[in-house]
Amino acid sequence: MIIEKVINNNIISTHDSAGREIVVMGRGIGFKQKPGAEVDESRAEKIFRLDNTTQFEQFMELLEKIPADHLAIADEIITHAKQVLNVKLNPMLYVTLTDHISFAIERSKQNILLENALLFEIKSFYKQEYLLGSYAVDLINQRFGVHLGDDEAGFIALHFVNAEYGTEIHQAMNFPQQMRQIISIVESDLGITFDESSLAYERFATHIKFLLQRVYRKETSAETLMELSDSIRKSCPKEYHASCLVADYIEQTCGTRIAEEEMIYLTIHIHRASGRKE
Repeated sequence: MIIEKVINNNIISTHDSAGREIVVMGRGIGFKQKPGAEVDESRAEKIFRLDNTTQFEQFMELLEKIPADHLAIADEIITHAKQVLNVKLNPMLYVTLTDHISFAIERSKQNILLENALLFEIKSFYKQEYLLGSYAVDLINQRFGVHLGDDEAGFIALHFVNAEYGTEIHQAMNFPQQMRQIISIVESDLGITFDESSLAYERFATHIKFLLQRVYRKETSAETLMELSDSIRKSCPKEYHASCLVADYIEQTCGTRIAEEEMIYLTIHIHRASGRKE
């Protein structure tokens, strides 16, 4: 491999055997090197690939502005998250999370702390991602001697939500509040309070979470199971009415009307979570 660009002493850009642009990180791999020199592959510790050209250019631009150890800790956190979540994460996470972490470290050094208004909802609906955010905050605090807290753990959690489901970060920031509002709509309409410790509620909340993600990705089903739909409407009229209110809310806030099939599955989850016996 031939060095295309020396970003700093520990990071260079080059091409792999398939001709794809890559970033190679390793201690001293760029030290006193110049474009055109052979890459010392024995020093390579981590290789980053972003197939999207725009994303790769953004990544390169970011690397020129931030310290190498900020990239290193972001990579360490993402590697841990992949193992915990066991899902494919959007590669753009390397850009967005690295940028966020670097900015958070600098903010903390200046005693600038941001309040996360969605923290309660993030803890409630994205528990695994919040735990990853807490892991990240603890690691960053230990490594850099800063004092990031729960609010920052919540912000980092949303980056994992975004990377998991292929949405934009501003959309991921809408999810917690929309989740809370949908649950409030159902509780108010049925005159109940969900048992948040129950498995049925957990399934209901998970269904809402994935429903919102499908809405934002324009993937809601257009098929209608008419026979099932008629049966559910007759047997669970109150829950179906609540699902209609949820559909209205989603249409108002997301600009998308969910299909009848989505409403039927939502009705079933509401029925289970509400603990109704009829």
